[in-house]
Amino acid sequence: MNGFYPEDSVFMQQALNLARRAMRMGEIPVGAIVVEDGVSGPRIIGRGFNYREKRSDPTAHAEVVALRAAGRFRKSWQLSDCSMYVTLEPCPMCAGALVNARIRRLIFGAYDPKAGAAGTLYQITHDLRLNHRMETSGGLMAEESAALLREFFAARRNSRLARDGA
Repeated sequence: MNGFYPEDSVFMQQALNLARRAMRMGEIPVGAIVVEDGVSGPRIIGRGFNYREKRSDPTAHAEVVALRAAGRFRKSWQLSDCSMYVTLEPCPMCAGALVNARIRRLIFGAYDPKAGAAGTLYQITHDLRLNHRMETSGGLMAEESAALLREFFAARRNSRLARDGA
């Protein structure tokens, strides 16, 4: 499940930059990009980070935001020649969206033991019962991705403790 290519680190770094942006906005730090495998080389056609708080939208996960941007760019929902880079293993909703978009390849950072649907708890991205499967590789820059999440939740806990006077 860990088939990485040399350019994967470059794209994951960009997803990490988006995750940092989310964190500065008070959103859970997850970033995602959609990369089209074009004739003249790969190019980013969709970017996203968690936006649930700011948009009051339970579906505004990084992956969904990036898929929507890529679909608008392509004027098509079908992204079969594209890869998704995301800093955290997709949840069931996002993994389902990737299957429905026909993403060719998924590369993620940290594994998610509580909601991971690309190999940890569920295998949605490569479930033989579904009408599409994708190459799935996890663990790229996992420590950097996990560190952002730990920092975010530690700050949130500390803020809550200070506010509650504990």
